[in-house]
Amino acid sequence: MEIYHIEMKTLKYTIFAIVTICLMAACGSTKSIKSTSSKAKREFRGAWIQAVNGQFIGMSTEQMQKTLSYQLDELWRDGVNAIIFQVRPECDALYKSDLEPWSRFLTGQQGVAPSPYWDPLQWMIDECHKRGMELHAWINPYRAKTKTTNSLAANHIAKTRPDMCFEYDGLYLLNPGNPEAKDYICKVVDDIVSRYDIDGLHIDDYFYPYPVAGISINDEKEFARYRSGFSNIGDWRRDNVNVFIKQLAQTIHDRKPWVKFGVSPFGIYRNAKSDPKVGSATNGTQNYDDLYADVLLWVNNGWVDYCVPQIYWEIGNKAADYKTLINWWNNHAGNRPLYIGEDVERTVKHADPDNKNIHQMSAKYKLHKQLPNVNGTVLWYAKAAVDNVGNYGNTLRANYWKYRALQPLMPFIDEKAPNKPRKLRTVRTDDGYMLFWKEPKGKDWNDKAVKYVVYRFEPNEKIDLSDPSKIVSITSRTWYKMPYKDGSNKYVYIVTALDRMSNESNGVLKKVKL
Repeated sequence: MEIYHIEMKTLKYTIFAIVTICLMAACGSTKSIKSTSSKAKREFRGAWIQAVNGQFIGMSTEQMQKTLSYQLDELWRDGVNAIIFQVRPECDALYKSDLEPWSRFLTGQQGVAPSPYWDPLQWMIDECHKRGMELHAWINPYRAKTKTTNSLAANHIAKTRPDMCFEYDGLYLLNPGNPEAKDYICKVVDDIVSRYDIDGLHIDDYFYPYPVAGISINDEKEFARYRSGFSNIGDWRRDNVNVFIKQLAQTIHDRKPWVKFGVSPFGIYRNAKSDPKVGSATNGTQNYDDLYADVLLWVNNGWVDYCVPQIYWEIGNKAADYKTLINWWNNHAGNRPLYIGEDVERTVKHADPDNKNIHQMSAKYKLHKQLPNVNGTVLWYAKAAVDNVGNYGNTLRANYWKYRALQPLMPFIDEKAPNKPRKLRTVRTDDGYMLFWKEPKGKDWNDKAVKYVVYRFEPNEKIDLSDPSKIVSITSRTWYKMPYKDGSNKYVYIVTALDRMSNESNGVLKKVKL
């Protein structure tokens, strides 16, 4: 009875597949069929490229562009589909700004423009989009001066409005308790979002400063002036950051609804000893109590579009066990897309608890796969993957990120797919045998195509558009160069369109001989 059931099911499946292919050949289009594959088609695969470590200081324009090009090429080969690029480390700019000075982390001296002149943010947007990657502009909202910066430009906010800042352990920070500081940051962000075709606006874990023993935050004056009924200064500080996060999200989406607002908080929300009901079994700095960042409130209220907790520790860490924390975030922060911040160097430094002969990469990615609310990874930091520390980059491209992936869906912003590409055709050119198509019709941001996915199947193969192993290109171009050989091999190509939120259209089909 069981054998008969399997054979009949297989027969029905075969007939269905043949009918599907025939119908597609007749009408030239197809819809995605639910995948039976275990490979992830949608996954955020990011990498942070930071400037604040000084890696670009002393480089000429040509050298920096060459370095970034190499990093982007290697990250693309690793399977990365989003770059988070630091453009505002300390109320400065790695882009052309009339509001803040050029960054010393770009030119070596704050306020001095790069020479030969270029705009790193615009350049990175162009280079990422050419590779089918997203570009998320990463800012540090409150930090106004790092400890290693010794001089500030005349137009720096700490010079022009010192009343909006406070000093803490060698840092200058915009004061979250000053309403003008919130408005100022939002003005800077609105300037970036309005002038640049970024895919996301990203902030990290610097809200109120990380506590240093014996040093207090100098905001008593603001608390007395703006306390708004709060009797507890900690609650007031949390409210300041909450109000800012909500205001920043509104600023971004009022300007461009499709720009994703992401936050990358410190890896511990609260320890169980501070909150037995919600806290994790950890013992470290806390977002809620020490940085005054109520991340779960932002996630659960939908004020952020994605969350990337920095779970940089190893499995088995006594104070902050990786396994404990990734499970905690999976269980508590699933109301918005959840990606995990991974420390590449620490991952390969520590042995797998179950196999001392290998490092922890495979054990960590196994947890990623098991947890339903984990939709991606962001690598800290990009250069470690590019340098293939501990064979990390090679393992991504050969295994975990071998096949291309689309971005996770965000139906809370937009869930309507664009129209399918038009007039798919083959053309022989001097450059090779090409697939050409036309952009589908669309009027508004939420129904226009911005990228395309090209799939390739064997002629008698099941058409399954949710199988990422069949993706041969994700491109912003309206053409694809096919790998022509001798014209004796038959294939089925399908092209779909993606809108700004990676909603995918129906496909158009073309049979070719390569």
